[in-house]
Amino acid sequence: MNPNPIEVRVLGPGDLAVLDRVADVFDRPVHPRWAAEFLADPRHHLAVALADGTVVGMASAVHYVHPDKPPELWINEVGVDSAYRNRGIGRQVLAALFARGRALGCETAWVGTEVSNAPARALYRAAGGTEDAEPFVSVTFDLSEPR
Repeated sequence: MNPNPIEVRVLGPGDLAVLDRVADVFDRPVHPRWAAEFLADPRHHLAVALADGTVVGMASAVHYVHPDKPPELWINEVGVDSAYRNRGIGRQVLAALFARGRALGCETAWVGTEVSNAPARALYRAAGGTEDAEPFVSVTFDLSEPR
């Protein structure tokens, strides 16, 4: 029996305090203002894996609609602390987001990653994903200054 089981759940607006104890799973430290805004937005979703009350894994997503197609779930990012990798935590947080997406009527979920990111690509395959045949191109716009 595992004395320190991993708990996976999708956070909601009342769960801001869960993000007070976070291992190395985000790109930057959690900012309380942005975290509160994220959790309060019903189209934003954050699944976390907790070990002894500390977030050791996470996956974030947004569900969105278009006038011409059913809702989709966009997986923004997945992060697992290095001490907890290769234990299925990435698949578990993705599965929690997929369940949330299904409950919201999403018919598909998608994620983008770099071609060179072999661990992420392996995770997405293990979670049931299929890579598209055509390469994906990401374009970034700097909105800090008006053009």
